[in-house]
Amino acid sequence: MVYSHYNDKSFNASIKNTFIKTANEKGHIVDCVDLYKEKFDPVFSGEKPDEIVLDHRKRIEQADVIALVAPIWNFRMPAIMEGWIDKVLAPPWAFKFKKIIGNYGYPVGSLSEKKAIVFCTYGSPQFAIRTFFLNMPTKRLRRGVFNICGIKNVTYKRYFAVPFVSDKKREKFLEDVKKTANNL
Repeated sequence: MVYSHYNDKSFNASIKNTFIKTANEKGHIVDCVDLYKEKFDPVFSGEKPDEIVLDHRKRIEQADVIALVAPIWNFRMPAIMEGWIDKVLAPPWAFKFKKIIGNYGYPVGSLSEKKAIVFCTYGSPQFAIRTFFLNMPTKRLRRGVFNICGIKNVTYKRYFAVPFVSDKKREKFLEDVKKTANNL
């Protein structure tokens, strides 16, 4: 699991904790990377992978599922998560390009045996997000990054208007998280 929220009392923390607890109860082991606590440097300047990136890749190699937990701020994940994606799920480790002719080709993913689960929280109402902006995180991950890495089995969970919903609605959201963990 890759977690990207700075506040341990956030709803994202509740998602993380609920998923880990439920998965552990089912006999799964969850290895959680907390990007903020780790002070992960999201800036990629063309350098070779450092020891932290190599460690994250090794942990992914040992996992069956990659789970991401992040809020959506300004219609995208926090920069720390976006930077993690750019640095860790990068070629030639996560995918390579098969050349057809000249500069043309297609990606060949190295992570096709993995499953991905993405939990995202939104502060906006569902209607606005679904109508105008839903394509951004969904296309970037499911149809973009995971697709070129070879990951076809992607579960994308969205929880809308989180700051404004009742405790009962939050409990319903967390029941969905439990159901997702129970279906591993």
